[in-house]
Amino acid sequence: MATAAAMNGHYSRAPKLFGRERTLHAALGGRRAADIILWRDRKASASILAAATAAWGLFEVAEYHFLTVVCYVAMIGMLVFFIWTNASTLFNLPVPRIPDTLVSERASRHAVHDVHRRLTRLVETLHDIACGKDIKMFILTVLSLYMASVIADCFSSLTLLYLVVLGTMTVPALYERYESEVDHLVARGVHDLRTHFADMDSGVLRKIPRGTGAAAPK
Repeated sequence: MATAAAMNGHYSRAPKLFGRERTLHAALGGRRAADIILWRDRKASASILAAATAAWGLFEVAEYHFLTVVCYVAMIGMLVFFIWTNASTLFNLPVPRIPDTLVSERASRHAVHDVHRRLTRLVETLHDIACGKDIKMFILTVLSLYMASVIADCFSSLTLLYLVVLGTMTVPALYERYESEVDHLVARGVHDLRTHFADMDSGVLRKIPRGTGAAAPK
């Protein structure tokens, strides 16, 4: 018991992932999207994961065409509405109605603005890295992009999209459950990487000429 308590105390002292000070729920926005990603709303989370799995199975495994599935869904929906509308008078059922707006205009504008803001921040970050101000970050970014291209070449676009959705719906929830252990392991890995980079920087990287963008402003 004492050993377990000591290990838990050691894990709690480990720095948070990405140096964050807020909780994971707050870091993800603290809204409904964070509730769904962290499985606070289990019905919505399970529905999204099930829908993504079904779509991947239909289009990738069963090799259905998107237009074929859309036509089948439209035919079944029209048939259900036809039967429901005609049977409503016989069984005193409410007439089915289609909502005027499935997604509000305000929510759509907010989503577009959020995507634009994130893309702008990504472009600015890549521009700063490409200027050569931080040679370590430049090398890490190039290696990460190369690894991403290799991984993307091994899967189809739909499978890759499904893996992204699957990772989004599982990894944050698992991290929240085992947060202390993961933070401890990541902290040890970062420490080892910094040690290796320090050795590399002293022997190799300092001999590489920097670009004009790396010069310190006067």
